[in-house]
Amino acid sequence: MLTNGDMQLAIATLTVAIGGGVLATRGKKADAPTSPPINAKSPDEESFVKEYVKKAADKVQGK
Repeated sequence: MLTNGDMQLAIATLTVAIGGGVLATRGKKADAPTSPPINAKSPDEESFVKEYVKKAADKVQGK
């Protein structure tokens, strides 16, 4: 038979287990990674750098 202390321990254990799971799975989602600003002197240079970075990222990801 469960005593009052056993019942309190069981309730506390369930509260911590369920509460910890809820707290661990909530929160805001991570934003998409942003790239650092490109300080290009012309629009052509900016487009070249963006294309280069995109190709390098695709190569790293194996695309």
